Amino acid sequence: MTMNNKVACVFGGTGFVGRQVVRELAEKGFVVKVATRVPERAYFLKLVGAVGQIVPLQCDYRDEKSIAAAVKDSDFVVNCIGILFEKGKTRKFQHVHVDLPAMIASVCKKVGVKKFVHMSALGIDKSTSKYAKTKLEGEAAVQSNFSAATILRPSIIFGEDDSFFNMFAEMARYIPVLPLIGGGKTKFQPVYVGDVADAVMAALENKAAQGQVYELGGPDIISFKEVYERLFSHTGRRRCLVNISFGFAKVEATFMSLLPYPPLTRDQVESLKTDNVVAKTAQGLEDLGVTPTAMDVILPTYLESYRRGGRFADVKTG
Repeated sequence: MTMNNKVACVFGGTGFVGRQVVRELAEKGFVVKVATRVPERAYFLKLVGAVGQIVPLQCDYRDEKSIAAAVKDSDFVVNCIGILFEKGKTRKFQHVHVDLPAMIASVCKKVGVKKFVHMSALGIDKSTSKYAKTKLEGEAAVQSNFSAATILRPSIIFGEDDSFFNMFAEMARYIPVLPLIGGGKTKFQPVYVGDVADAVMAALENKAAQGQVYELGGPDIISFKEVYERLFSHTGRRRCLVNISFGFAKVEATFMSLLPYPPLTRDQVESLKTDNVVAKTAQGLEDLGVTPTAMDVILPTYLESYRRGGRFADVKTG
C-alpha cells in the first residue's frame, strides 16, 4: 500500500529502530517529519527518500508547544524514543518513558492524528527494574491520552547497528573472559529490526490494530548463555564464560555506570532477573501479518566482520 501525500511524524527517528521506520515510511510514499532535538543529526535520512520527502524538525521534548508544532498536519505519528540507562539531570526514565509519551499522545488527540504507534518493550509487566516500571507507566499514560494507540513491545532487537550483539562482539575482541550474569539462564526472544519496522507499518495500515498491544519476538528463544554461543559461532572468537551472581554483577555495574556509555547498569542487572519472551496468550508479529526472521539469517551479515582478519579473511577461527 502506498501513502502518497500522507504525512507521518516520527519521534526518535535517528535511533536504531527509528531509522528503519523512516525508511519504510519513505518507501510507502509518506512525507516523513523527523522530530529531533538536533535536526542536523537527521540529515543523513534525507538520502532514503525523494527530494523534500524527509523533513528533519527541531523539537524540544520538554515543551508541549514544540511537540505540537512537530505533529501539526500529520496523519500518523510513531514514537520510538527510549533510553536504556539514566545519565545526568535530564536523561531520566520518568521523562523519556512516561512524561514525553503522555505529551505526544495528548497532542495527537488534540490535533486529530489518525493513528499513533508507541514503541514500548517486552517483559515490562513482570520486571521489577526501573526501566520496566516506567515503560509500563508510559503505556498507561499513552492509552489514557490516546485510547486508539497501538503499542508494540519488542524483545531484544538485533540488526546491523544493534547495541546488543555488537557490544558483546566488541568485548570479545579484547576480553578473554565474559560474564554469565545469574548463571546465564535468562531467556530472550530476539526480534529483527526489519520485522519491528514492518510491524509499525502494519499497525498504521491495519485499522484492527488500533487500541491493541502486540508483543514482538523472533522464532528463536535462547538463554543468555546461548546468546554467547551464537556470538562465538558467527565471530569465530570463543571466550571463557564465568558465572557471576546478580549481587556481584550489581557491584560491577555500579562502577561501570560512571562511564559515559555504560555497558551494564544496576537496573539492567535487575532486568536480567526476568525472562524476556512473548506470552503465549499475547498477540504477536504473525497477527500483524509479519513473518519473524530467524537470527541465523541476519547475524552472519554483520557479526562475521568481527572475525580475525575481517569478514573475508581466509582464517575463520579465533
